[in-house]
Amino acid sequence: MSAAASRPLPLAGVRVLDLSRVLAGPWCTQTLADLGADVWKIEAPGHGDDTRGWTPPDVDGESTYFMCANRSKRSLAVDLRHPEGRALVTRLALQADVLVENYRLGALAKFGLDHDTLSQANPRLIYCSISGYGRTGPRAAEPGYDFVIQAESGLMSITGEPDGAPMKLGVAITDLVTGMNATQAILAALLARHNTGQGQLIDLALLDSAVSILANVGAGYLAAGHEPRRFGNGHPTVVPYQIFATADGAFALGVGNDTQFAALCAALGEPQWAQDERYRTNRARAMNRDTLVPALQQILLAQSSAHWLARIRAAGIPAGPVRTVPQALDAPEIAARGLLTDTPDPRHGSLRLMRSPLHLRGTPPREPTAPPRLGEHTAEVLTQVLGASAADIQGWRDAGAVA
Repeated sequence: MSAAASRPLPLAGVRVLDLSRVLAGPWCTQTLADLGADVWKIEAPGHGDDTRGWTPPDVDGESTYFMCANRSKRSLAVDLRHPEGRALVTRLALQADVLVENYRLGALAKFGLDHDTLSQANPRLIYCSISGYGRTGPRAAEPGYDFVIQAESGLMSITGEPDGAPMKLGVAITDLVTGMNATQAILAALLARHNTGQGQLIDLALLDSAVSILANVGAGYLAAGHEPRRFGNGHPTVVPYQIFATADGAFALGVGNDTQFAALCAALGEPQWAQDERYRTNRARAMNRDTLVPALQQILLAQSSAHWLARIRAAGIPAGPVRTVPQALDAPEIAARGLLTDTPDPRHGSLRLMRSPLHLRGTPPREPTAPPRLGEHTAEVLTQVLGASAADIQGWRDAGAVA
């Protein structure tokens, strides 16, 4: 056994009842699983998490979308519409430290699985509720999807070419950020419970998370009344900070301060630009981008991307090629960081999956296990956690409560 494998996992012993589906909730619970929590993913018999059916792409019919957010969990197929199924999930909730759900407002109350009910029986339970618009407010009952939230939050309005249509990001960023926020909130609640002995309700909204990541753009409007606009691959404040074409392609250039700009000017053979009052400071460059950017572009078109990347990186300026997803995942620095792994899988032999990006040197995350098949661990978890016998489990199967 390696030294890393023998170290304790950060969340060893924490039990998570996962009643979430699709991406925001599963992204949160996957991170908790990475950190060592035992995650019990409750899925509806027959079809399970919606993303099990989201193909293509797939591996022999199994959705890679599902795989991206469900490594290292245990799946139970339990029918919440069945009285015995609800009773089993309630019993699991009494043994859990954390519950994560993203049902429509009031849906779990019908099953007795709402926060008010469960916290009475398990006061230490940390109950994380994820929704589109939060559990309070005028839109609490509405469903929320990432695409719509990107539009409503203002994120689309600042993404895309200046004269083009508003655009979404290529992944469901509001789901992912909400999942990250949920993880942070749960970890904070676990620390608080250590001091108080009490769990609490966490109410997270996709819209809240999306608006919060407007970051500097949002602050510019709130504090200065600045009306944001789209800059394509450019930056509203930092210049030059965008994609530039070269003789054989393009690369990303990020000049973050005046010292870096002076170094860039020297690397491009135009050292006088660093003393030009139009460009000497970042504020001046932002005000005069309409003359600076075309001048830079004309120079960079004269040589290849490799030529310019070598010179610019040697000068200590951040720059990199515009990669495709395959090129990014096959990059040597990704391999060197150990982000990808071949995970043993009983059906496929192995699956190429990502590891957690959280590099804790003292208590590293667990090695991933393959995303579970629907109901793969039903009997195992009910036996280990609830002390169910084989006869009990068979009876629940016969009744249709579990599968």
